[in-house]
Amino acid sequence: MASDLVLDSRLESAKNTAWWLYLLHGVAFVFSAGTLSLLVLIINYVQRPSTEGTFVYSHHSWQIRTFWWYLVWFVVGWILAATFIGIVVAVPVWIAAWLWSAYRLIKGIMDLNANQAMP
Repeated sequence: MASDLVLDSRLESAKNTAWWLYLLHGVAFVFSAGTLSLLVLIINYVQRPSTEGTFVYSHHSWQIRTFWWYLVWFVVGWILAATFIGIVVAVPVWIAAWLWSAYRLIKGIMDLNANQAMP
């Protein structure tokens, strides 16, 4: 059972760091549409190697992938807005990208609290 997992102090510290990074990504998505998440992404890249071999490693990878895919869809929205297709299509793309990112951050923090690795 995941709740019976015994965490050593190093793993507990890594888990706390990942939890705070989820929170910071969430704040960045709410208040800056994800642009300030770039700073948190750098911390993810720095912290990920020290968690290799633990379930926390998958959470850093999950957050990193979430950021990059969100960025891809955010840019696609801007390209659509700049072309003849227009803002009518771009706005739903931005909303869908934001909701998808919110889902991934919520799912990630829930699985982190349950000591489960991300896919």
